[in-house]
Amino acid sequence: MKRYIVAAVALALLLTTGGGRTFASEKTQSLAPNASSAILIERDTGTVLFDKKSHKKLPPASMTKIMTMILIMEALDTGKIKLTDPVRVSEYAASMGGSQIFLEPGEEMSVHDMMKGIAIGSANDASMAMAEKIGGSEASFVDMMNKKAKQLGLKDTFFKNPTGLPAAGHYSSANDMAIMGKELLKHEEITKYTGLYEEYLRQNTPNKFWLVNTNRLVKFYPGTDGLKTGFTQEAKYCLTATAKKHDMRVIAVVMGAPNPKQRNQQVTQMFDYAFSQYATKKLYDRHQIVKQVKIQKGNKQQLAVVTSESISLLSKRGEKENNVKPLIQVNPDLKMPIKKGQQVGTLSIMKGGKTVTKSPLLASENVKNASWWSLFKRTLGHMAKSS
Repeated sequence: MKRYIVAAVALALLLTTGGGRTFASEKTQSLAPNASSAILIERDTGTVLFDKKSHKKLPPASMTKIMTMILIMEALDTGKIKLTDPVRVSEYAASMGGSQIFLEPGEEMSVHDMMKGIAIGSANDASMAMAEKIGGSEASFVDMMNKKAKQLGLKDTFFKNPTGLPAAGHYSSANDMAIMGKELLKHEEITKYTGLYEEYLRQNTPNKFWLVNTNRLVKFYPGTDGLKTGFTQEAKYCLTATAKKHDMRVIAVVMGAPNPKQRNQQVTQMFDYAFSQYATKKLYDRHQIVKQVKIQKGNKQQLAVVTSESISLLSKRGEKENNVKPLIQVNPDLKMPIKKGQQVGTLSIMKGGKTVTKSPLLASENVKNASWWSLFKRTLGHMAKSS
């Protein structure tokens, strides 16, 4: 009897590893047999569909560049940089070696082209050039990377560089890479880069350079449009991949595969499993307005509250979707000023009285403090209406 109890507890722990909602199935037992660790999640809900030692700390190699791309996309969103901005290449960035687009010291290339080099060609020189552009130095950018990791709640990750080149104390996990992939995919335009199989740089120059995506599944598995491969002798073959069919998007991570063929094969099997066993129903798009909130002391009297990401309901195929309700909670004591993109509440999706998805709600625009005169006129207006 004791043996059965121990076995049941061990199985329960295995199926709940990953910290989020988990769907279990006997069919997952044959997935990722030749990986050191792996995980499969549904993107919108973050539900774990398969887990194999996903919190094991391992070298992520060039999958590190997922965090580098997150910070680039955030800098674009905030207006700190533009896609047309020129990026001047330092001697240090040009000296990176490994996967590269052979940038020369002093060469200038647009942010747009640098992103192609990073996303398609896994270019270390382009990654370092962008790190210096955004952070001012590699050290400053790496500090930004680790702060973002902490903000995302990543407990198995620490970065020493923006490239993934071998460095002592530089590590991540399959679980954390999936969360980073989920965060990067909030920037829906990223797949315009990661989903390209081939592209040219310096097209109108004698130094025309052909890029071929290191993620071959972009070409060979329908619906795959990202995200990032990785390889070093220590890390072996790694891949954080995403694919979409209909309204369902999943993220699969494999770390420590012995060769590229087995890495891709294992991710393919994980994708096949997800799309054959599960389905999603889209509930909200990213940045969709869910509520108008009255503002007491702002220069605007109403604020549109929007979703921070697309929201879906995940279910096993054939399962009924009964008693599904959204719960919108907005902070009652919003203080001025409010910044666009600031979290102002939470959207929870309830199913059968239980929370199955929880996501931040954001301010759709900036709201400044109202002037004394504006507040005075507003008060007079309220008084006139009440009388």
